[in-house]
Amino acid sequence: MKSTLRLRPEAEADLKEAYRWHEKQRRGLGDDFLLYVEAALSALQENPKQFAFVYKEVRRTLVRRFPYTIFYVAQREGIMVLAIFHARRNPKIWQNRVGKKAD
Repeated sequence: MKSTLRLRPEAEADLKEAYRWHEKQRRGLGDDFLLYVEAALSALQENPKQFAFVYKEVRRTLVRRFPYTIFYVAQREGIMVLAIFHARRNPKIWQNRVGKKAD
């Protein structure tokens, strides 16, 4: 059974920004990026505890083909995606999202 998945507003902004950047590089690349993100999100919905802890209660999964990481918290109520980050971004940015209330 799939867990409920919610993206924090910051994670949605991360995703939109990454989509626009990829689409600007080459038409259609943004759509490819979204397909791989959706595949990663689907995998973590199927079994959210399969991925390792990386910071406090935060786990991560990688996006295939693209250097992006999805940071999330698996809770009883479902999965909360905190960030969808390029691997070279400063981790302090997403770490500051831990513990904040979701909108």
